[in-house]
Amino acid sequence: MIPVPTGVRIWIATGKTDMRKGMQGLALVVQEGLGRDPFAGDVFVFRGRGGNRAT
Repeated sequence: MIPVPTGVRIWIATGKTDMRKGMQGLALVVQEGLGRDPFAGDVFVFRGRGGNRAT
């Protein structure tokens, strides 16, 4: 189990995400798509196309 500090929000993106974007591309999705700061300390979860991978 991964400990999560109190007050940290966990955001789960719905739908499929192109995991080839890498961390910089996913940070851009967080900024533009979710309107959040990817460096604010929250956790963002993305689902891959096949549904067998989460990042």
